[in-house]
Order: sequence, then C-alpha cells, then structure tokens
Amino acid sequence: MGETVTKNDGINRAKLYQLVLFPLNNGATNVYYVLVLAYIATFGSNVLGLGVLFASVMVTGMRVFDAFTDPIIGALMDRTNGKFGKFRPFMVIGNLIMALSIITMYVITPGIPESMMGLRYAAFVGLYAIWVIGYTFQTSCTRAGQTVLTSDPNQRPLFTIFNTVGSLAGMGVMQFLAPIIRANVADYSKAEFYKVLTPIGITVSILLTILAIIGIWEKDQPKYFGIGGSKQEKVKISEYIEIIKNNSPMKRLMIAGAGCKLALSIATNTTVLCMLYGSMMGNYDGLYLPMMIVGYIFSVPFFVLTVRTSQKKGQRASLLRYVSLALICYVGVLVLLLAWKLDVPALNLVLISNGKFSINLYTVLFILFFGVGYGAYYSTADMPIPMVADCSDYETYRSGKYIPGIMGTLFSLVDKLVSSLSATVVGIAVSLIGIKSLPTAETPFAPGMNAVVIILFCIVPMIAWVITIIAMKGYILTGDEMKKIQDVNQKRKKAIAEGMSIEKAMKEFT
Repeated sequence: MGETVTKNDGINRAKLYQLVLFPLNNGATNVYYVLVLAYIATFGSNVLGLGVLFASVMVTGMRVFDAFTDPIIGALMDRTNGKFGKFRPFMVIGNLIMALSIITMYVITPGIPESMMGLRYAAFVGLYAIWVIGYTFQTSCTRAGQTVLTSDPNQRPLFTIFNTVGSLAGMGVMQFLAPIIRANVADYSKAEFYKVLTPIGITVSILLTILAIIGIWEKDQPKYFGIGGSKQEKVKISEYIEIIKNNSPMKRLMIAGAGCKLALSIATNTTVLCMLYGSMMGNYDGLYLPMMIVGYIFSVPFFVLTVRTSQKKGQRASLLRYVSLALICYVGVLVLLLAWKLDVPALNLVLISNGKFSINLYTVLFILFFGVGYGAYYSTADMPIPMVADCSDYETYRSGKYIPGIMGTLFSLVDKLVSSLSATVVGIAVSLIGIKSLPTAETPFAPGMNAVVIILFCIVPMIAWVITIIAMKGYILTGDEMKKIQDVNQKRKKAIAEGMSIEKAMKEFT
C-alpha cells in the first residue's frame, strides 16, 4: 500500500496517506450536510418566519435547478485539465462558494426587517441556490476523484472506512457540538444558535478540504485519467443521456444510493429526533448525545466487517448483507415505538433520572435493536460512494470514455435530491398533525407526534432499504467482474500509451 504502483502490474494504487486524506473531502461537505440540510427548514421557519411548508418544500423544489446545473458542472469537470489538475480547482471553488453563501444566509439575513418579508424569501431561495452550486462542485469530486486515487479492488473498499473517519470529523463534530450550543447559547429556533455554529462549521470544512487536496495532489494528473490519459476525447453534454441509458450498474447504484441516503437523512433529521427524544421521551438533553454515541460505537465493528466482505466478495455483496441486517433490526425498533406509552415510565427511554443513571428493559432493548441496526446501515450509508468509481471504470470499459465528472454529478444530484426530500417529508408530516412550526427540543408532545416518529424514524427507512436491496440484486459489478474490467482497462491503456488508437484497443482487448 505504500507505493503508487507495485510489481509492474499496471494497477494504480494509492499510498496510505492518500487513502486517509482524500476522503476528508466528504467530511468537508458533510459539515454542510448538518449545517444546512439538517437545519435549513428550521432556520427558515423559526428564525426568518417563513411558512413551514415553504421552507421545507423549497429545499426539495430546488432540485429542478440542480437538474440543469449538475450536468453542466460535470461537463466542466470532465473537460478540465489545467495546471492544478482536474479535481482540486473544483474542491477549492466549491468550498469557498458554500462558505460565503452560508455566512450570508445564517448571519446576515436574520437582520432583514420583518416588514421586508419578501426580501427574506428572496434571500433564502437565492442563497440556497448559490450554496447548491458550491456543494455540487466539491461533493462531486469525492465520487469522481476516486477513479484517479486507486483502481485496486482491494483498496477501494478501504475508502469507506476512511470516508467514515472524514464524516465523523465533519458531520460527527457538528452533531456533537450542536446540542451543546443549543444548551449553552440558544435553541434551534434562535438566530444566535446559527451565528455560533456557522463559523465553527466553516472552519472545520476548510481544514478538511486542505487535507483532502493534499491527499489527491499527486494523483490529479493526466496519466491517471482513464485509458487514454491526455489523449482522452472530449465528451459532449448531448452524449451523457446515451451513456447513462446504457450504464445499467450506474442506474441501479443511483437507486440504491438514494435508498441508503434517504434512510440516513430522515432517521437522523433534527426535527424527528427532537420529537422522539424531546417531545415523546421527555429528555432530549439526556438522550440525544448518548444515543448518538451508542450508534457510533455499534458502527465500529461493522465498518471492519463491511471492508472484509467487500474485499472478499465485492461491494455489492457487502451492501446487500448489512442493509438486510439493518432492516431486520429496525423491525424491533418499530415494535418498541408502537408499544410506547406517554405516561408509562416502563415504556419510555430512560438513561438519566433525577440526575442519576437509570435504565429499564425498554431502553436496553431499544439500544440493542437501534444500535445494531444503526451500526449496520451507517456503515453502508456511504458505501455507494466508492462504488461510483467502479461504475465510472465500467463506463471506460464499455465505451472507452473517461467521464468521472458526469458520474460524480449524477450521483451528487441523487444525493442532494434525497437529502433535501427528507426536509420536505418531515415538513409535510408535521403540518398534517396541525403543528405550525417545526418542533424543537422544547416542544411539548402533541397528539399524532408518535405516529409521525414511527413513520419517519422506522417505516420510511425500512422501505428505503427494501428498495436498495431490490436494486442491488441486479447489479452486475461483483468483485470478480471488477477484477476483469480493471485488467482489460490496463491492457488497453498500455497499448494506447505505445501508440495504438483508442478505437483499435477497444476492439482488441475485451
């Protein structure tokens, strides 16, 4: 692992520090996953005073805008090959765009007078649109950049582990700090909360971006770009429809990735957790952080298991196995939430009572089912990311075209669509039970909240996992198939480097 290429076998391998640092790019964007996607609807509804449905639905409606911008950004990335490489410029520019737009959104827009509500609406939509462009710039590099980082089927599964470390350095830090700021500064409905959390998040994201750039610096050059290197032909936007139409693994992966992301984004939505731990169980401060830590602790062994399974049987087999386990465990969580009673202590979560540690059988069972289920699905939530590189290599194998940009932006589009869809689903669900603003940790229990939590915390993720399993059943890029594809691509690349045309290499090596 310490060398870029070993034994003259032509396989592009990453050095250890590159495998560790580049996935921090996902951690850098996951900072905004929490800072924006987890709080944007609450901010719009409670701080700016926008309609609860508008604040929630707008986030999803903006995906129409993405449908136009993402392919353009993907095309720009595939055509870029300057002094600073293909991916590094997009990482830097994307991070700067996100930082400036969110500082303006969270720090400046609350100062717009209530008498100018129209300007608040316009600023909310405009700044969010700008942020979306920056998010696409940077997050697409996480998917696309793996194609140059390593082509070794044994190394790519390791990306999932280091990606999780990056996520914890980004999303995990934000999830840990948010309730502390809420308890000591202001709650989620106050502008002061966002003024404190925003600069912290932006600083963390910038640091992670710098480290990620160091990780990909050596690999971000033409000799690692597909089978043609600098000879790679330019791909037109009009060709992308044909490419996706004929790349079946990518289509299935997009569906599976949507299922995994939907499960994670809704089950970890701030509003849902406020209703579960605060409104229903009555102890948000005593439950949120401990249960988050429980989930992370249970995740550790599953990350080791998923990598081992991926290396032995391929990433498809690993994703199927652990998503299925999560589905089974959440049946237990569903039963426990159906049995919950507001005024029955034995049927509530209890960890701290009267300042002392206290636990009951209900809590033990909840921790067991939730912990194993969360650990299994959290370890697979980002597994589709390294699989995007497999789909990109398959496209090179199928058509000879190296288009990591369009692959990355297509997957990014699904990622953003599903992530933002969670805000809309939560907003609609809350409005249906008559609540006019999104619940926070201080919101008392209201009739219908338990049904909303059961649906959003359990049933929706379970449906998403079923969809993921169905999609992966027909996914052809098994471990053995990827070894064959990489071998053929390497033979073609060597022949092209020796003077053979791409067209002839495609026909001679199959």
